[in-house]
Amino acid sequence: MNKIAPIDELVAAFARRVSVLSSDEQRAGIALLHELASGEPVTITQLAQALGNTVEAAEAFVKGPALKPFLYTNEQGRIVAFMGLTGTPTHHQLTIKGRTLWAWCAGDSLVLPELLDGTATIESRDPETGEPIRLTVSATRIEAAEPKGIAMSWVRTDTWDPSSAARTRVSACHFIFFFASRASGERWQAKHPDKTLLLSLDEAFALVKRINAHLFGAELARRRVEAP
Repeated sequence: MNKIAPIDELVAAFARRVSVLSSDEQRAGIALLHELASGEPVTITQLAQALGNTVEAAEAFVKGPALKPFLYTNEQGRIVAFMGLTGTPTHHQLTIKGRTLWAWCAGDSLVLPELLDGTATIESRDPETGEPIRLTVSATRIEAAEPKGIAMSWVRTDTWDPSSAARTRVSACHFIFFFASRASGERWQAKHPDKTLLLSLDEAFALVKRINAHLFGAELARRRVEAP
């Protein structure tokens, strides 16, 4: 079977649930990620300063519908997670630019190096066997992976509830893991047969690159052009 076809279908399914972001939303989203990379919750004022914009404009971005599936705030109104990036420990740890952070799911940990323009060391565990998994991921490729033969689960898009970040985490992130081997992934997947499918690591990386391009492609291209 052509390995690219399933990825095309998954990207198309994702695109049907999440619209392309405007240029301003893309810029604000990338700026927010860089602020969150400090490891601390981000205030609306802090985001406004990062954008060189008004507090009202930053607040409109945070409260707008475009990024509702991916942006999570606490009771104080501070942003504590976006695109899965958080300073709160989870199953998936990543170290990037000398700072230890965490991701809501395995897929998020692959998404973030490109969005943060850095190389990340990712540490996770196979939920079926407990075996440790370690990856080095740059903006453009998987640099290293241990053990060999890592697989990743992916949630079936029609079972994902994108109505809020909290619902995204419960209905999608809690089902997206790395596995030390395809065999352990298949054993785990058998427990969630109507919820998940299994991808090789290369397929998973190709998928998240396409998702990044769908959500943030114009801003990523602009930043590459302007990079020194």
